[in-house]
Amino acid sequence: MHMQEGTKKNNIRRIIPASNINYNLEGPKPRINELKFAFQIFIQFIKGFRTLHFIGPCITVFGSARFKEDHPYYIKSREMGKRIAQLGLTTMTGGGPGVMEAANRGAFEEGGKSIGCNIKLPFEQTPNPYTNISITFNYFFIRKVLMVKYSYGFIIMPGGFGTMDEFFETLTLAQTKMINDFPIVVMGKEYYKPFNQWVEKMIAEGTISEEDKKFILFTDSPDEAIEHIAKYVNKHYTVKPRKRLWWLFEKV
Repeated sequence: MHMQEGTKKNNIRRIIPASNINYNLEGPKPRINELKFAFQIFIQFIKGFRTLHFIGPCITVFGSARFKEDHPYYIKSREMGKRIAQLGLTTMTGGGPGVMEAANRGAFEEGGKSIGCNIKLPFEQTPNPYTNISITFNYFFIRKVLMVKYSYGFIIMPGGFGTMDEFFETLTLAQTKMINDFPIVVMGKEYYKPFNQWVEKMIAEGTISEEDKKFILFTDSPDEAIEHIAKYVNKHYTVKPRKRLWWLFEKV
C-alpha cells in the first residue's frame, strides 16, 4: 500500500480548490439551466459509481472535521478505523480532517482499505492523506447517497450540523426500510445523551415507534461497536466478487 499523492510521505500538498457550486435552489430557472444542472448530477453519479463499484463492503464513519489529533474523539475514531480493517471491511468517510482523517488513518495504518468522499466547498481545503481512493463531489446530496449505497453499517461519531444531517438521513432510510438491518452505532454516550432523551420523547409522543430505535446502538466501547456491526454483517450478507468488464474500460 502507498499513500495517495499529497501525503506527508512525498510532501506534495493536494488541494481541493474553493468552488461556489450553484445548487439551483432559488426557484424555476431557464430550461437550459435546469437541463445543465440535471446533466451535472448525472455525470457526478456515474463518476461515483465507476470509482466505488469495486471497493468492497464499507463501514461509513460520520463525524466532525474539527477535532485535532490529540482529542479523545480523534483517538477513538482512529481505533474504529483500525477495527473495521481487522474485520476485512473498507472504511469510508467524507475524506476531510478530524474524525474523518482519524478513521481513514486507523484503517490505512492497519493495512485496510480506506476511502475518502470529499466535497467542494466555498473555501479551499486539503483532503486527509490516509486514503487509498479519494473522490470529490460537487453536491452534498450525491455524496450522501454514495456513502450510504456502498455501506453495510454506520458509525456516528460526535459532530456538528453536517454530521447530524448524515445521521438523520441514515435514520430515516432505516426507519422507512430503504435500507434494512444495517447497524447504526452512535459513539459518544455523553455527547449524544440529549439525542437519546429526545428519541424517548418522540416515542412517548407517538411520532416514532419503539422499534425505530432497535437498530441504534449507543456506546463508548469499540469492542461493543465492532461486535454489533460484525453480528449484522455476518448474519445478513455474503460478499460476492464483482467482475470487471473490459468494454466499460474497467481495469483488470
